[in-house]
Amino acid sequence: MGHDHQHPHDLASPGAELFHTHSHGGVVHTHVAGDQPHFHGALHVRGVVLPGTEPRDLWISEGVIRTEPVADAVTIAEDCFIVAGLVDAHCHIGLGHGGEVSPEEAEQQALADRDAGTLLIRDAGSPADTHWIDEREDLPRVIRAGRHIARPRRYIRNFADEVDPEELVATVEKQVANGDGWVKLVGDWIDRDTGDLAPLWPPAVAQQAIERAHELGARVTAHCFEEQSVAELVEAGIDGIEHGTGMSDEVIEQMAERQVALVPTMINLENFPDIAAAGESKFPAYAAHMRQLYATRLDVLGKAREAGVPIFAGTDAGGVMAHGLVADEVEQLTRIGDTEFALGAASWRAREWLGVPGIEEGASADLVIFETNPLDDMTAVKHPKFILLRGKLVPAR
Repeated sequence: MGHDHQHPHDLASPGAELFHTHSHGGVVHTHVAGDQPHFHGALHVRGVVLPGTEPRDLWISEGVIRTEPVADAVTIAEDCFIVAGLVDAHCHIGLGHGGEVSPEEAEQQALADRDAGTLLIRDAGSPADTHWIDEREDLPRVIRAGRHIARPRRYIRNFADEVDPEELVATVEKQVANGDGWVKLVGDWIDRDTGDLAPLWPPAVAQQAIERAHELGARVTAHCFEEQSVAELVEAGIDGIEHGTGMSDEVIEQMAERQVALVPTMINLENFPDIAAAGESKFPAYAAHMRQLYATRLDVLGKAREAGVPIFAGTDAGGVMAHGLVADEVEQLTRIGDTEFALGAASWRAREWLGVPGIEEGASADLVIFETNPLDDMTAVKHPKFILLRGKLVPAR
């Protein structure tokens, strides 16, 4: 069919490069040159929607994805590779190394994640109330777990809601109300009396708390470094494990059978040697334990993947880790699986797990577009061509 070329319309911002409009069988598209066009109206992209292999056309109108042509759509990319907006499934918005941060700093954290292509965050515990983010169309979506729950003097100061075991069930109820369908327990931390990692909660109490969360419609996850805590919490019916370096073969089998999710936060595990060194003089057994968990981490996590444990990408941003590192986490995940596994852990599979639509008719147009196929070159994840959040192009900063 012929192409009917028209004169350019003033859709781009001042200083943008030239563009042209033409029709394909009566459907009008405008092609825009330049890296970051700014305009209003419908958009069009044509590319391979990963993990598929064949090119597809997508239109974005009124903030949602359309699979049928939309007239007067502006074509922003062709011959590209498209993924559903990236997911950081272990992230802490509103948390810094000293505890709660200001809303201004929390905003910068969220923007750093967004600019890396993270458009959906499962916030794995924060002392800050960040529900104001929900009113901001320029910030990622956040699914919260309320505030971490730990025992007094058994976790990082100013991070957690610190309670004794007899208060755990009531505190879970409170944090369910503060969250968006998740609760986060601190499963283990250093016990100063024994000088090593140890569980925080008696198994029977943990089971009661998990059951109560389930009654209230929430899922429960837990920070677990060492062996005993993860075994007890999986046995108690928990829904997710964070880090998971202490999983035994038996625990991995249980998790695979029940589809208990694992978010290993692999870039944060790289801090284990430094953590061990910092605690060496005062707690040598703890330091040795952390080094042993680090040394076996890839073998343990690889076994979990091979067994069918659902694994998702999380950076542990906030506190120690910087925000905006989802591409680094995806790259680390290729150490235990192939590129499709790694990218899916931060995109389509993670969205399905969290119950948030990906690339489908009527879904929010949260997309990351690459010039190079990340499944062939994982470093491409660090260099998106375009990021669209709620159908709007994320501006370069």
